[in-house]
Amino acid sequence: MNIKRMAILVGAAAVLALASGCSSGGEAETPAASIDPQTFTDSLFAVMSSDRAVYTQKVVNRLQNDEKVIKASEHFEDDKALPLPAQMFRFGAEMVGEKTDKFSYQLLSLWPINKQNEPKTDVEKKGLEFISANPGKNFYADEELGGKRYFTAVYADKAVAPACVTCHNDHKDTPKTDFKIGDTMGGVVIRVPMS
Repeated sequence: MNIKRMAILVGAAAVLALASGCSSGGEAETPAASIDPQTFTDSLFAVMSSDRAVYTQKVVNRLQNDEKVIKASEHFEDDKALPLPAQMFRFGAEMVGEKTDKFSYQLLSLWPINKQNEPKTDVEKKGLEFISANPGKNFYADEELGGKRYFTAVYADKAVAPACVTCHNDHKDTPKTDFKIGDTMGGVVIRVPMS
């Protein structure tokens, strides 16, 4: 199955999962009311990680590293460059946050270039440590924040292209300089409020 077809199928599954969060009266319920939170977050992550990998490999790595047409830059507007994959991910998370409160997501790391992307809660830190120490496994926990309960899932964000490794290893603010393709560079943290 090619990447495009798989991305379409995964996207359709996520849309169906979100759509199943509507009751017959047309009012939106929490995703947990109609689908278990782990299945919901696993589906969301499948779409997010696919989109992130496609942008990184087919746009940034191809245009910057392979064809040398345009660079990616954290100052992309000033530099007339491509946004970094982490920036694209954050922009998407911010737009989703404006549209729904049924879930939120962010990209965090134990070795962030930008300090705003370091773990802030015990669950985030434990989750990032777990996925780093246990390749191929996800981390799930319940946590309470601001008096509300959340199902929190943490998934490995891996280096999928040379552009990832080069950018992180060579950045002036990086705390880690030995990433390789396939390494866990951080994690995607998805939170679902529990009623």
